[in-house]
Amino acid sequence: MRGKRDRLQSSDSLGERAYQQIRDRILRGEFPLGAALSRRELAQELGMSFVPVSEALQHLERDGLVESAPRAGTRVRVPTPDDIRERYILREALECQAARLFVELAGDDEKAELLAMGRRVDQLYSFLPEADREFVFSVHAYHMAFHMRIAEASRCKLLRDAIERHQVLIFNCLFDTAAHQRSFPSHSELAEALTGGGVMEADAGMRRHIRFGLDRVLAGIRAPAAPNSWRRRKRLPKPELQLVGARDGG
Repeated sequence: MRGKRDRLQSSDSLGERAYQQIRDRILRGEFPLGAALSRRELAQELGMSFVPVSEALQHLERDGLVESAPRAGTRVRVPTPDDIRERYILREALECQAARLFVELAGDDEKAELLAMGRRVDQLYSFLPEADREFVFSVHAYHMAFHMRIAEASRCKLLRDAIERHQVLIFNCLFDTAAHQRSFPSHSELAEALTGGGVMEADAGMRRHIRFGLDRVLAGIRAPAAPNSWRRRKRLPKPELQLVGARDGG
């Protein structure tokens, strides 16, 4: 009985590791939108059997990051313009409420931390035009941590969990990467709006912040290809795999 339980736990662990690795490669742009994902090739690259890779792809499909179709296989999901707008609407609803609660509940230390993080995000983003893929990924991870810090200071666990569960910051990173976004709103200004103004100023500041660049993202992401064309896409060269320990939405 113990051996069976250990095997199940090992399978779960491998499935989670495969999920993290494949997801991070999607967010890095190593698997671009529309790229075909072969279970056989992924299993070989990750040194795993089909079972954890299949579990990982099912998890990613539930997240909305990949999609499958009969006789076409699995690919990185290409969002429609409506998909993108709806993700922005959801993010705006959740994060504007977090901003309002931050103003009401955050302590002085949390406000000072947010100001410092805002300056750091802006500094990191200033290097993006000349940065490599790995650096861009690390900057997006720090950017997610900045926004999650606002959610954590809201003192509302359900709100924070909703931001993570709906992957609103993950999709923001994906859209920016896919659209080759290199122009970003000021995070210092957002931090100042949340630490130096009232609830309405924080709400308006977050709303402007989230809507920044939406038109460029919509223009930069092409419409999805027909399912019968999925298998004709060329695969990228095999990259060196790294397991990144950043939390979802971190």
